[in-house]
Amino acid sequence: MNSKGFDYTALTIVIIGAINWGLIGFFNFNLVSFIFGQATWISRIIYAVVGLCGLYLVSAYGRITDMSQQSL
Repeated sequence: MNSKGFDYTALTIVIIGAINWGLIGFFNFNLVSFIFGQATWISRIIYAVVGLCGLYLVSAYGRITDMSQQSL
């Protein structure tokens, strides 16, 4: 099964989430709360989607290992 498009989408969402965490850590600025409001249902959905994408990308470690063994 080819899930390359889904992998790139999930990776993009996780990178955006990581940038948001960096903004929180360095500048105490939460971009999601700034755009959508603090603790709204939309911001909670965004956080949940970022978390689910992060969990999904855990499976990328297995796929990367499989691809490197196939090229040998």
